[in-house]
Amino acid sequence: MITAKVLKDGCGTCVGFSVEGHALFDRKGKDIVCAAVSILTINTVNALETFTDAKFWLDTDNGISLKFIEKPDEKATLLTDAYLLGLNGIEKEYQDYFRLLIEEV
Repeated sequence: MITAKVLKDGCGTCVGFSVEGHALFDRKGKDIVCAAVSILTINTVNALETFTDAKFWLDTDNGISLKFIEKPDEKATLLTDAYLLGLNGIEKEYQDYFRLLIEEV
């Protein structure tokens, strides 16, 4: 199972996220759940780098972990909200293969 954890501050702003695990929905190269989560996550990281001035730490050693070093700006917040929307959709359709956890920090 893939587990995504989204960290939110007391105001509901995403301050980081991590994704790890394997969906095991289908064999390697055919796993649409893994592909969907991976593409959504990588695209969000790329969009944060390209379209915002957000400062964040990124680790790809064991899955993907991203933590904002400074409070994310409006653009970064919009992008992470869109990311969360996509993850929610995946969880609704593939709850046996993907789990979304939201943690307040």
